[in-house]
Amino acid sequence: MENKLNKIALRKQIREAINGMSSELCAKECKNIWQQVASDPIFQRANTVLLYWSLNNEVDTHQFIEEWCKRKNILLPVVNGEYLQLKVFEGIAKMKKGAYGILEPQGEVWKDYDGIDLCIIPGVAFDKQGHRMGHGKGYYDRLLSIVLAAKYGICYSTQLVDEIPTDPWDEEMTKVIYPK
Repeated sequence: MENKLNKIALRKQIREAINGMSSELCAKECKNIWQQVASDPIFQRANTVLLYWSLNNEVDTHQFIEEWCKRKNILLPVVNGEYLQLKVFEGIAKMKKGAYGILEPQGEVWKDYDGIDLCIIPGVAFDKQGHRMGHGKGYYDRLLSIVLAAKYGICYSTQLVDEIPTDPWDEEMTKVIYPK
């Protein structure tokens, strides 16, 4: 119960910190994050990358996805009940609002989890040890438990904390990328 209360308080604290960031600072941090990703050897070698279509309080992925979808298979998650399905991004024109008001691709479900080379994952907060805290629904923990690829968490500087309270089912990140 203590972890749950700590996570609730931390989520609130992080939301307030993100809301306090200027749009200029968000843009500057996003640029830094995506430069790090683009120069990363695993990303450079990857053919298939799991990303996410960002919401307002997350590191913006839209421009990065549009830029790289011409050179790599970009997979995006689609909420299906308690689970995430993966679908190939084929352009914004082929997306519709799904669960939680998030735009989701509409093509066939991607089932080749072993064919994923890299996962780039959002979170509410991360620590430098690779722990991730999401929104508390477990969508990404369930998905990432069956994907063997490297898992990179990306976050704004305000989302990086000293320590995340963890539970046994929480999936760890291979690396956390944040503005430097």
